[in-house]
Amino acid sequence: MNNSKKQPLIAVVGPTASGKTAVGAALAKLYGGEVISADSMQIYSGFDITSAKPTAEEMGGIPHHMLSIVPMNTDFSVADYCRLAREKINRIAEHNRIPVIVGGTGLYINSLIDNINFDSTSSDSAIRERLITELNAYGKEAMHKRLMETDPETAVMVSPNNTVRVIRAIEVFEVTGIKFSDYRVLNKGTHTDYSLCMIGLDYKDRQDLYDRINRRVDIMSENGMVDECRLIFENEQLKTACQAIGYKELLPYFRNEAELSVCIDRIKQNTRRYAKRQLTWFRRDDRINWIYLDNVIIFNKIIDYCEKIVAKSKII
Repeated sequence: MNNSKKQPLIAVVGPTASGKTAVGAALAKLYGGEVISADSMQIYSGFDITSAKPTAEEMGGIPHHMLSIVPMNTDFSVADYCRLAREKINRIAEHNRIPVIVGGTGLYINSLIDNINFDSTSSDSAIRERLITELNAYGKEAMHKRLMETDPETAVMVSPNNTVRVIRAIEVFEVTGIKFSDYRVLNKGTHTDYSLCMIGLDYKDRQDLYDRINRRVDIMSENGMVDECRLIFENEQLKTACQAIGYKELLPYFRNEAELSVCIDRIKQNTRRYAKRQLTWFRRDDRINWIYLDNVIIFNKIIDYCEKIVAKSKII
């Protein structure tokens, strides 16, 4: 292992359906590591198919952390994620193993590795309550438009459906006078605790990625996604945590307002849009070493590329 005092850390990032799960598990196996998920919906229990949570087979016997740790009716913040993920990293390191962060939630990943501190000075409960009242009065599109006017960089990366993040970004701006996107930069820790190697997975031909997304949604549907979401729909207590793509698009079907095929197509469309937002986020980070998978047919070849990147980083 590297003699540096900093803890070695591998991060596998990229858009949804790019193959991060398989690569992360393979790297953890290769380097004697354990996987820590960085997915804002996979943390919730009972939301397995719709969030594309890795199966036991996909984990390949590698310990995976930060999956199904929170009941669906529980609020869970970025700060909560960072606190728990750091505890996992420390425990993995105590056993001389390598933590491998795998996921596509950029805010989680950057907050964790860059020690971004969203402290109490950026919060005001009165402002938050007012914004929630305005959300209920005017709707999510109006609030997202307001965010676009004050902080277009954040608005591009956050879906109007993700009202929690939209409200949070507006709150930070109103409290501090600083855009949420700038606040993240200004509040980065003065140092990172990790000796970092970041690997990004993508496709140069965007249609290749979109085809993978479409196929995965079809597979999820075949594996029970609709039934899983119906259970949530029928349980009022579980709805507070359901911001994931897949649930909202099925609501018209559950209400007998739309055909299932129309709702499935909408899931595919919104997942493609989400992938674009993920790439917008990750493209700003010049630490990421990108691997383009368009013409890579053999999985072991991808791992060969990853090995070269890790070796060049000299973190291990």
